[in-house]
Amino acid sequence: MIAAPQPEAADAGADILRIGGNAVDAAIACAFVQGVVDPLMCGIAGFGSMAVYAPGKHHGYFDFHAPAPAAARPDMWSDLIIDETRDGFGFVLKGQVNDLGYGSVAVPASLRAYEAAHRAHGRLPWSEIIQPAIAYAESGWTVRPHVHWFWSDEGEMGRAPNHARIAFSKTGRDLYCRADGAPKRVGDKVVNRDLGQVLRLIARDGADVFYKGEIAHAIADDMKAKGGLIALGDLAAFQPKLAQPIWGDYRGYKISTNHPPGGGLMLVEMLNILENFDLASLGHNTAAYLRVVSETMKRATSDKDRFVGDPDFVQVPFDRLLSKDYASTIAEDIRSGKRSTVTRLRGGFPTKDTTHLSVVDKDGCCVSMTHSLGQPSGVITDGLGFMYNGCMAVFDPRPGHANSIAPGKSRFSSICPSILFRGERPYLVIGAPGATQIAMGVLQAILNVIDFGMTMTEAVSAPRFSSTSDAIDVSNRISRHVTRELEGDGCEIIRSPYGFGFAAVHGIRLVDGRLDGGADPGHDGVAFGVSS
Repeated sequence: MIAAPQPEAADAGADILRIGGNAVDAAIACAFVQGVVDPLMCGIAGFGSMAVYAPGKHHGYFDFHAPAPAAARPDMWSDLIIDETRDGFGFVLKGQVNDLGYGSVAVPASLRAYEAAHRAHGRLPWSEIIQPAIAYAESGWTVRPHVHWFWSDEGEMGRAPNHARIAFSKTGRDLYCRADGAPKRVGDKVVNRDLGQVLRLIARDGADVFYKGEIAHAIADDMKAKGGLIALGDLAAFQPKLAQPIWGDYRGYKISTNHPPGGGLMLVEMLNILENFDLASLGHNTAAYLRVVSETMKRATSDKDRFVGDPDFVQVPFDRLLSKDYASTIAEDIRSGKRSTVTRLRGGFPTKDTTHLSVVDKDGCCVSMTHSLGQPSGVITDGLGFMYNGCMAVFDPRPGHANSIAPGKSRFSSICPSILFRGERPYLVIGAPGATQIAMGVLQAILNVIDFGMTMTEAVSAPRFSSTSDAIDVSNRISRHVTRELEGDGCEIIRSPYGFGFAAVHGIRLVDGRLDGGADPGHDGVAFGVSS
C-alpha cells in the first residue's frame, strides 16, 4: 500500500510495487513524481527526512535537511527584521531577501538522499524508478484543486504570496501561469520539458551530475550571477545523514521517529505529556480535550524554540526533553490550570507547505518520508525546470539563538515521519506536510488511532486544531459550542475558514495482516492497495 497527497505520485509508487519493486523503490518513484506534479511543495532541490524499516535488516533514517551555504553568516540579515510568523515558521525581513529569490536558497538536499536510500535498499534499477516522473514532466499533468489553491494563496504578514513565487522566474511564468499572468486553473495542463531532460540526465548519470557535473555548474553559475549564496563547493560537499531512530513509547506502543533538526523529539515530548491524561474519558475534541492537548503543544513549542536546533551546532538536551519525569511535571502544571506563554517577536500568521508519503510492501518493509521546499524560493534556473527550496527563510536572523544562521547548519523543521510498533511489528506508518503544524497533525492522528480507536481514514479526516502560539487555532469543523466554552475560560480562539488544515496527515495502519490506509481529504491524495 502507498498513501500520498498526489494521485499521480501514488499511482507511480503503486506501479513500482506491482512490477516487483520494494517500498524504497516505490517511495522514491513517488517522490520524483511529487516533484513534478506538486512543484512548489517538493522537488530534487528540496530537503526532508525518510524512515526505512526492513524487518530483520535495517531500521533508520536518511535525514537530508538543507544546510546554509558556506557564504552564510549569523548576522547577515540581523538589521532587516520586521516580524516573526505567529506559528514560528520563519521571519519577515525587509525586501523579503530570505523569503523570495536567490538569497532564500539553501543547499539542495533531496536528490542526493533519494539516491543514497536507493543504493542502500532499492531493488529495481535507478533509471527505472525515475521513468514515471520523466513521463509526467514531458507528457504533462493537469492542475488539481489543491495545487490551484496553493498557487493562488495570497500570502500573509509580509510573506510573498505563492502566485509571486511561481511568477518570479520566466520559466515559472511560462510553466505555471496563464497568458494573463494568473496561476493556471484546475484542469489546465503543465508540460515541463526542461525538467524532463534534467531527470533523464539524473537517470543516466546519477546524482553526481546534479552535485558535481553539468547541472551543478549551471546552478553555481546562476547563483553567482544573481546574488545567491550557493557555490560549487556547497553542492559537492552535501551528503545526507544516516541516523538511528529516536525512540519513545505511548500506552504500550513504541514510537520510532527522527532526530533534530527534525520534529520527532517534539512529537515524543508531547506524547509523553499526554500519556498522563485519560484522553478517551475527556472525549474527542471536547473543550477539556482541547485545553489539555493545546497546552501540551504550547509547552513543546516553547521547548523547541529554546533548545532544539541542528545538533552539530546546538547542544540539544535530549535526556530532559525525552524524560517521562519531565513530562509528568508538565502534565501536573496543565492539570492544575497553569497556562504557558509562547514568546514570539511580534505577531504573524501560520504558513503551510511540504508533502509526504507512506509505503508498506509485501515483505513488511515500511517507508515514511516527508520532503519539502520549505517556503519555495521562486527561483528556477533557466533550462533546468525545477524550483529551489527557500529554507533560509526559517533561520533565525538574530545571532545567538538555537536556529540562528551558520555556514553548514540546518534549520529546525517540524517534519516527523514516524513508525509506531505494537510489540515487535509495525502498526502505524505516518507523517504529514504542513510546516510548523506537522508535528501537531501527526500527534492528533496518533491519538485518534490509539486513544479513540479510529481507522486510518477516520484518524486523518477528523477535524484538527493547533496551538503553536498563545492562541488556539481551530479548523471550521470544530464545534462553536466547544470554542465558546474555551473563550469563556479566557482562551483566544482563531477559527480558520477551512474545514481541513493543520497539516495533511497520510498514513497506513497494519492490523491483523491487513493494511488500512488513509489520505487526508483536505488534499487531493489517495491510499492505493496493491495485490501481491
